Amino acid sequence: MKPTIAIVGAGAVGSYYGGRLAEAGHEVHFLLRADYEAVRENGLKVESCDGNFFLPAVKASRSPEDIGPVDLVIVAWKATANEHYRSVITPILHETTTILTLQNGLGHVEQLGELFGPERILGALCFVCINRLAPGLISHTGGGLIAMGGDAPQLAEFATLFNESKIPCQVADNLGEAQWRKLVWNIPFNGLCITEGGIDTEELLQRPGCEDEVRTLMAEVILSAKTLGYEIEEKFINDQIERTRPMGKYRPSSMIDYVNGSPVEVEAIWGEPLRRAQAAGASVPKMTALYQTIKKLCL
Repeated sequence: MKPTIAIVGAGAVGSYYGGRLAEAGHEVHFLLRADYEAVRENGLKVESCDGNFFLPAVKASRSPEDIGPVDLVIVAWKATANEHYRSVITPILHETTTILTLQNGLGHVEQLGELFGPERILGALCFVCINRLAPGLISHTGGGLIAMGGDAPQLAEFATLFNESKIPCQVADNLGEAQWRKLVWNIPFNGLCITEGGIDTEELLQRPGCEDEVRTLMAEVILSAKTLGYEIEEKFINDQIERTRPMGKYRPSSMIDYVNGSPVEVEAIWGEPLRRAQAAGASVPKMTALYQTIKKLCL
């Protein structure tokens, strides 16, 4: 029997991955707020580099109580909403429900484990270029790989489910290392696209001195990871820069939030990694300065 699935936080990331699962024939419930009416009336449209698709009838709900218990809860909202974990997730759990978080940064896997038990929790990193263009309209312009790990016994089962639903998924041998690998990109690109005034990644790399700043920050993130016991090869810096160039005028999600005046995931992406690095003894002056600047701009 196919598992039932709930998407908590159906923005760009949740709508895309939930849409792929629904397109593959799974029962997927989308918890929606602002987009509820549009998606209920007009369905969900995804413009994707891997093939467009349209879901004319979406199981959209406004409250978790309307969804009820499911087998897999996928958390895709921004970390700024994590105070609502208990009230939103509890009504959609049964005894063996697995919770998979697709959130950026650090701290959420541990927080979910404390609330609901670590044996339920899986974490995943999404290496993908996705933006929400309008209510019910998602643009997917590159990538899509998910690296998934954690303590839940259903890890292999759900990794297979994703792969069979046109979502490339790898099982991460070490979830902590995978999180720091994602931060190698997120900390500099999300951060500098904000501090440079709300620009895209193409403009950032073209501005004098900015690519050097990106590389320096990436090196500090790798040093932080190493201090915490995670080995990330130095050539990963070039790999990340070169994979970003073809993305063109990509607008990182944190920059979009900043420009739109929405809450930015300051603590999850910059604050918590910095605190862990400093506690482990890493010297990270650029990360420290970036965090302080983003706090002033966004909090």
